[in-house]
Amino acid sequence: MNTPSDLKYAASHEWLSADGTVGISDFAQEQLGDVVYVELPEVGRVVTAGEQVAVVESVKTASDIYAPASGTVTAVNDALSGSPEHINSSPYADGWLFKLDVTEQGGELMDASAYEAANG
Repeated sequence: MNTPSDLKYAASHEWLSADGTVGISDFAQEQLGDVVYVELPEVGRVVTAGEQVAVVESVKTASDIYAPASGTVTAVNDALSGSPEHINSSPYADGWLFKLDVTEQGGELMDASAYEAANG
């Protein structure tokens, strides 16, 4: 399992970077299988940590994506509308979902070692 140590992770498998970028973990994309569609939040939407904000659909299932922090959506990864498979091939780079102007981090975020221990 690829779990970069510079990110924080939610129990629901979203990751949050220091600059507010959000995506799903390598573990999550592996569990989902081939991603075929992504529904992203609107830029400007104000979200609360734990709120459902996006949907990732794979050949197996659809999975709700939750905000790992509170804040305002400042950008979405428009490339995913034409190439949702980036989530599978590059969950921490090309497969990011959206960016937040974080006002408050979710209280339940884990570091990489705790996330790996919980999902190992």
